[in-house]
Amino acid sequence: MFDEIRYELDGVEIDRSRNDDIIRTIKNFVSLTISKSITLESAGWDGTVHLFRTPSSEDFNFCVPLTLLGFCEDYKRIVINARHELILIHARNDNNCVAPHESTEPKITLLKIQWKMPHIVLNDVNKLSLLRTLEGGRYLSMCFRSWNLYKFPLLQSTTNHSWAVKTSQLEKPRYVIFALQTGKRNVPSQNLSQFDVCNLTNVKLFLNSDFYPYDEFRFRTQGAAILYDMYVKFQKTYYGYNNRDAMLSIFSFLYKNATMDIRIEFECKENIPLNTTAYCLIIHDRVIEYNPLTNVIRKIV
Repeated sequence: MFDEIRYELDGVEIDRSRNDDIIRTIKNFVSLTISKSITLESAGWDGTVHLFRTPSSEDFNFCVPLTLLGFCEDYKRIVINARHELILIHARNDNNCVAPHESTEPKITLLKIQWKMPHIVLNDVNKLSLLRTLEGGRYLSMCFRSWNLYKFPLLQSTTNHSWAVKTSQLEKPRYVIFALQTGKRNVPSQNLSQFDVCNLTNVKLFLNSDFYPYDEFRFRTQGAAILYDMYVKFQKTYYGYNNRDAMLSIFSFLYKNATMDIRIEFECKENIPLNTTAYCLIIHDRVIEYNPLTNVIRKIV
């Protein structure tokens, strides 16, 4: 529904999410547990892995958590004396967020948006202690992980591809998620929340002179089990979960300070289908400092 979601403090951009439908779908696949997937049904996500639930009536409402943004998901402390702004940029059409009807063109009319945010009121003792801490002009740090999506709109119809994703001096990727999708963007009859295998046989990520993984992936033979194990371990490394309650089963998973150069090479058994888009979701650290007394905000990373 929205092409971009942006979060600002005192007029300074803190975090943003472009192509949020793709980012959210990929992120949900790798990060949701089964129980969490069910609780997000009120936000339009279907925990049965049919992906999105169709409303039972013409009028419906969703409660969407702001974990759409890395800042809102990771930062757990209070923000003092700052003006919060949430900017939503509506998409040109609703083709990518609804399932079409046989006789009518789908359309969503947005009637009302509410942004609910908790507020904390300190008693006099804690308020005095906080003011003493800040009176020297101290800057407070806000650390979180940001999700940035990069895409290769139209891949050539060949079996071997090399994609120079980006070059960055500050952003050091912690996680890189790769996905392929054929003929679904802005096509009302297709489900944008489904991705394609495209007969993929091998993928390598290059970070400068290093590459990952060191072993060859052979998805159609022995590599699928290793890849699924990496998928299950993502939640433990990213969130610190000790359980392995991954949303997708192995069956659903298979079918469904120097400059940093990021490049992806991948091979397919057959030529990539026409109108195929490659997505690269990069998760990296962000550090923001702000002064509650002067409302000055500095971007460190």
